[in-house]
Amino acid sequence: MNYHSRKLLKLNLAPWRMAALGCLLLAGFAVVGVRAFYLQGLNTDYLQGKGDAVSNRNLTLPAHRGQVTDRHGQLLAISTPVESLWARPDELKLSAAERAQLAKVLEFTPQQLDKTLARKTRGEFSVRRPVTPEQAARITAMGVPGLHLRREFRRYYPAGEVAAHVVGFTNVDDIGQEGVERAYQDWLAGREGRRQIQRDRRGNTIRDLTPIKSAQVGGNLALSLDLNIQYLAHRELAAAIAQHKAKGGSVVVLDAKTGEILALANQPIFNPNNRRNYQPGPMRNRAVIDTFEPGSTIKPFVAAAVLERGLFAPGSVLETPETWRVGNKLVRDVHPHPRMTVTEIIQKSSNVGAVKLAMSLTPQQFWDVLHRSGFGERPGSGFPGETAGRLRDAATWKPVEHATMAYGYGLSVSLLQLTRAYMAFANDGEVMPLSFLRREPQEIIGERVFSPAVAREVRAMMEAVTQEGGTGQRTRVPGYRVAGKTGTAHKLVDGRYAPDRYLSSFVGMAPASNPRLIIGVVIDEPSGGVYYGGSVAGPVFAQVMAASLRQLGLPPDAPETATRVTQKPSLVPAASGGGA
Repeated sequence: MNYHSRKLLKLNLAPWRMAALGCLLLAGFAVVGVRAFYLQGLNTDYLQGKGDAVSNRNLTLPAHRGQVTDRHGQLLAISTPVESLWARPDELKLSAAERAQLAKVLEFTPQQLDKTLARKTRGEFSVRRPVTPEQAARITAMGVPGLHLRREFRRYYPAGEVAAHVVGFTNVDDIGQEGVERAYQDWLAGREGRRQIQRDRRGNTIRDLTPIKSAQVGGNLALSLDLNIQYLAHRELAAAIAQHKAKGGSVVVLDAKTGEILALANQPIFNPNNRRNYQPGPMRNRAVIDTFEPGSTIKPFVAAAVLERGLFAPGSVLETPETWRVGNKLVRDVHPHPRMTVTEIIQKSSNVGAVKLAMSLTPQQFWDVLHRSGFGERPGSGFPGETAGRLRDAATWKPVEHATMAYGYGLSVSLLQLTRAYMAFANDGEVMPLSFLRREPQEIIGERVFSPAVAREVRAMMEAVTQEGGTGQRTRVPGYRVAGKTGTAHKLVDGRYAPDRYLSSFVGMAPASNPRLIIGVVIDEPSGGVYYGGSVAGPVFAQVMAASLRQLGLPPDAPETATRVTQKPSLVPAASGGGA
């Protein structure tokens, strides 16, 4: 029996079925051929994109952040190249021995490393930023697939804590977080570059695919700060805080002619080069952000208001009893004098006298002078978070509030705002716009607040504050005439004025014949029995002013007879609601 005679082996199909099957097979081959031709001949983008996604990478080239310097070119912030460690989770394979070695190199515990490497992400992630050069060399020598080093820039601050509150700092991504680093982020940051590369399956770079787009270097920034004066302010403030066991404090130094901020120091401090364990308290720029009731430092503005309207003259005599009642408020003087001139009211910091002067004005007239002087508005420095303080609308004032504002209660200011306001007395009635950046004098247009005559008369009153009989005798600077005003205010705690917590302040200028510098000082909660502004803040002013005048080479305008008073300060408690 041959093969063809067996029935079970015969293929018994109808001819039309054979034809149909053949057509289906041919159609399938045609579809596959057309699809292959479409993908590989007409539209290659899809497959090319899939391939590129595996082998090609777009790399970001970090931009070199611009430098920050003081007005003389001394470096305050500079970027240095560093290496950081990154991981590709799809390629990362670590043996137990390699894990232990890597943890030791990075100074991680095994648990910390496991937690870091266990991140659930599709893209690469950072393991440690930055790593030291020694760590980078040891990691490279390990040759672990999936781990690679990336060149980045880290910010370094040569002045450290001395200028930290002004310069601020950046985060790990080199983005400004505080200070001028944040305020001028766009200018300093520059623009990142781009680079496209092709890698093999082990992550090794084979070639560059597109031309490199270079990163654009950030712009440099020259601040108005004078680092020498900044150091003086930092040093003297720290010494005063330690001496009086105070909670904190601030110092502001302004150039009266240009509005430039030559120094701004705060306590407590922080080190911007140590970015671990940051605490928000020490990082706060108290001089710009914190507000306080100015106490007697507001009294020169009361005098200016009544002089401007011709209600009194500097030699006008007022009855100033020991106490004076306004509504249910009893205003008291610590060292009463039955009769005082307007100049003596400022010199001796009489609360009763200041209230009688202020009550001769309507609330709107008094408010207008305070508002023109900049109270209730941001000082315009451009610093992040600067405050406007608090100055309520005059229509809401009650008589007792009208009275207490005369000696600095019921309104709030920042130290920068208060020091700026004193510029009107230093500049014969004009206030210059503030600046943290170095500027040229010809660029500045001031705003008139008082007439030149009124400004000079009030400046003369403030000069009397630093002379015999005044509350600011410890603010004298040998060889220079000094004008200023002391302030001592009770602190508001839980809605009530604490009887034993004070803010001690002094704002002054020199040389008084033609002021160049204005310095504001505030000390928060001095202890140890000494709390008057003239005794606590005054010596800080004197030391910083004396050294700054010498630093700038300003000629003396007084004989070498004015010396700082060194007698033991009075320990008499301050009057309720104010004092020197």
